Amino acid sequence: MAAEKKEAPKAPAQKPGDKPTAQPTSPQKPGDKSAAPQQEQRRAGIVFSRAWPAVVEEIIGRTGTRGEAIQVRCKLLDGRDQNKVLRRNVKGPVQMGDVLMLRETEMEAKPLNNAGRGRKA
Repeated sequence: MAAEKKEAPKAPAQKPGDKPTAQPTSPQKPGDKSAAPQQEQRRAGIVFSRAWPAVVEEIIGRTGTRGEAIQVRCKLLDGRDQNKVLRRNVKGPVQMGDVLMLRETEMEAKPLNNAGRGRKA
């Protein structure tokens, strides 16, 4: 008897105007640099960095050369430094009771001094 050849199943024919379907890729070697972009495309969802919530307790004042940042005192709600009160600079609109997500809780902003434009220290 003659050996029969089996052919791989063919993909259904595409009609004009259809979007091309993704073809399965072969596994990449660990050292292959082209594997990284393909892995990012396959991942679903968003990956956020670790952050801890803090509630704004007091608005101290504006800071920065043009007053673009607001200095606030906030209390950490979670994490290893829970209930710690920090002084932080916030860019953008903020009011008392807002919850900030802090990426780090070790550093604290420098206190505002009263010397400014037209004022004597």
